[in-house]
Amino acid sequence: MCHPAKETLLWQTPKLRVIAVNDEPGVPAFCRVIWQEHIAEMTDLLPAERQELMEAVFKVEAGMRHILRPSKINLASLGNMVPHLHWHIIARFEDDAHFPAPIWAAPKHTHTHPLPDGWQQKLAAYLRGQMPNG
Repeated sequence: MCHPAKETLLWQTPKLRVIAVNDEPGVPAFCRVIWQEHIAEMTDLLPAERQELMEAVFKVEAGMRHILRPSKINLASLGNMVPHLHWHIIARFEDDAHFPAPIWAAPKHTHTHPLPDGWQQKLAAYLRGQMPNG
C-alpha cells in the first residue's frame, strides 16, 4: 500500500487515495481509502487528519449507496496483514456470494447481482464532485 501499483485509482488528495478493489473473488463492489503516509493506526494521525480520512470514507460510502443501491455497506479497518492505515468500503447485496456473512467467510453461492455499467467511473465522478449527491 505504500507503493501503489496496478491500482484502479478513483480519487486522491495529497493525504489519501481511493481505489477500487478488483481482485476479491465474489465481491463485486469494493473500495479502499488508503492513507498515503505509512501509518499503522488511526491514533497516529492528528485530529484533523483523522477527520479528513473519515470524511473520505463517508464520501465513498455515500457514493456507493447512491450509485449501487446495496442492501448494506460494510466498513472495516483491519490491517493485520498490512499494517498501513486503510479502510475497506464494501457494498453488500442479499445475493452476493457471502451474504449475510463477512466477505472473508467461505462463499455460500455464486454472486449474481448485476452492477450498473461503469459504476467505478461514476463513483470517481461522484468523489470529484461531478455527480449529484442526491
